[in-house]
Amino acid sequence: MASGQLSRAEALACSGCRHACHVMLYCDTKSQLFGRLPIRHIILMQMRFDGLLGFPGGFVKPSEETLEAGLSRELLEELGVALPISVEDHADSCYAPASSHSSSSPSSRLITHFYVKKMEEEQIKEVERAAASIATDHGQEVLGMVRVPLYTTKGGGGLAAFLSHSFIGNARSQLADSLLRLNLVAPEELHKALTRSLKIHTHTSEDLQVAFALTEAKRKRF
Repeated sequence: MASGQLSRAEALACSGCRHACHVMLYCDTKSQLFGRLPIRHIILMQMRFDGLLGFPGGFVKPSEETLEAGLSRELLEELGVALPISVEDHADSCYAPASSHSSSSPSSRLITHFYVKKMEEEQIKEVERAAASIATDHGQEVLGMVRVPLYTTKGGGGLAAFLSHSFIGNARSQLADSLLRLNLVAPEELHKALTRSLKIHTHTSEDLQVAFALTEAKRKRF
């Protein structure tokens, strides 16, 4: 078992640990971008209140509810749809990166439980509609749903650019692992996207430095 990975039983047996459950909702699609670039699959993520990308879900209380019941409760709040989540949808459990929680004390360690649920395309679209219209958390904890672009445009945009954004905790790794495990993206294709993503990240850092310098110059005028 990979470092940090836990079995479901080990995770639930962790005394004093906090638990968070998230799910990747996805479907197959025959749609094409601009009528010629196959989209292949639709994967839903969300822009969070803190400006980071992540999967739908949140904190659960295993002492009061099952992991799946807690996740379904969170999804109703964030997506506006009551989605049944089963044990069979569970993909993995692991300790969250230290940056995901405020304390490194063992008594407050955060364990993340990741689920993957395949749906029909119309069901995915219904989730998107509900999330933007009736979900309690829309515009507050959740700023909006986003689709993961799995394609690569002629200019190199698409998956590489998406992966260069900022993600909460281990969400980016969960996405990459799921893409490979479910054969949604070929290993070589993902490797190329990640390589280009690193270059984009470097360029973004340089661009931020320029923006910072301009802001600093204007700030000193006042």
